[in-house]
Formats: sequence, structure tokens, C-alpha cells
Amino acid sequence: MDPAADTWEPHLLDEDDFIREVQSFSFWFEAVEGYLGDRPLGHDPDLSDVDLDVAERDNLVTILCNYCVGETAALEASSGLVRLASNNPAQIFMATQVVDEARHVEVFRRRLGELGVTDVDATIESRANPELVEFKKRLLAFVDRGQWDLAVFAQNVLLETMEDTVFRFHRGGADPITGQILEGVIADERRHLGFGENDLGRRLARDAERRRELAEVRAELDPLVLKSFEATYRDLGLRANEYPDLGRSYLDAVERLGLAT
Repeated sequence: MDPAADTWEPHLLDEDDFIREVQSFSFWFEAVEGYLGDRPLGHDPDLSDVDLDVAERDNLVTILCNYCVGETAALEASSGLVRLASNNPAQIFMATQVVDEARHVEVFRRRLGELGVTDVDATIESRANPELVEFKKRLLAFVDRGQWDLAVFAQNVLLETMEDTVFRFHRGGADPITGQILEGVIADERRHLGFGENDLGRRLARDAERRRELAEVRAELDPLVLKSFEATYRDLGLRANEYPDLGRSYLDAVERLGLAT
């Protein structure tokens, strides 16, 4: 099974297979070697950029700024979750996710530089979607309070599924460089989502109270993430009736966890 393939579905692995195959550094090295080693900027260095008009460039800058916010949220949360993990395989996986998220932040920031952004931090701050910033605060609060299940659900199920959906859609119409960057990021998101579902699924199956708690968190956070990605679709030039089905892959995930309403 190719962990870098678009069709790879890690949630289909049973618990023992997932722990044995995915929660290891050897699996991580295999997964990333095809799109990491020869792409120091996240894309083939020989790939030519295209000319974007002023509006296209401005919209892409805003989109990438918000990708940076989401990936930074996952970077900071993952680093805290390494300490909270209850077993070594989960610690190892979270350690690999920290590296993945750091790489995502790096390549998106470098792409902003390629687009002519000189003060990346200030530009991200000025263009960050308020709902996504609020989501980040709530995610990190779960980590700070030591709430492993809530943090993993918010990050590795809710955020990762939404990012995977948006990144895939964006890649389909992106310029060649941005598209290749997204290709590598998408491959990582599938592993992160698979971990979230496998880690939570076995406990939720026998814990009705925890299912209720996560359903409440879902109701609280869903609007923040949906609004932030609707803003991304607007920046991609879509009208409301043209938005892709943001919810389908996410609903599939929460249904597998028994959290559908």
C-alpha cells in the first residue's frame, strides 16, 4: 500500500495494522522520501512559475496566509501532544507529525516569498481569517489542559479533513508550483487523519460519555472551520453555489467515529 498515493485510505487499516505499519519512523521515511528529498522549496526547483495578474496574486497570498495559520496551529498542537501521548507508538507518530507540520509551514511561507511578500509574518497576521485564528486558540487550549481526545479530534479529524478537502480542490486549478506544493502536503494529511480515526475509534466504541463530549466539541468548532474555508473558496473565485461539498469527507469521518448527528 503506497502511503503517498491519493487513493490511500489509512482509516481502513485495523488497529493492530495501523500501529505496526504507520506509527513508526520507518513508515514516515518511506512516505515522505518521494516528495521531500529533491524538493527543498516544496516543489521541483526546475519548475517554471507562471505570470499571475495582480488580483490572482493577491488572492493566492491571502489563501496561503490562511494555510499557514492552519498548519501553524497543527504544528504547535502536535508538539504538545507528543508529551500527552499515553504510549510510545502514539508519541512516535506525533513526533513525525510535528516534522510534517513544520515542513508545511516552511513551504507555504517560502511560496509567499516567491510571490514577492517581504514581511511574511505581518502579512499572515493582517490576512488571517478570524474564525481560523479562534479555532487555533481553542485547539491549543485543549492541549494546554491535557485533553488528548479533544485535541486529537479537533486537529487530526476536524482540521485535517477540512484541509484535505480544500487542498485537493485548490490543487486542481492551481498554478504548477503551488499545485506541486499541495501535492506533498495532501499526502501527509491522509496519514494524520488516519491516526486520529484509529486512535479515537477504539475508545469511542465503548465510551458513550466520551462520544457525547466529542459531539459537543464538534458542534462548537464546526462553524469556525467551515467559515474559514468558505472564505478560501471565495478567494479562489467561487460563488456560494459553486462550493465543493466541504462536508462529505468530514461527515464520512465523524460517522465512522459514531459522532454523526
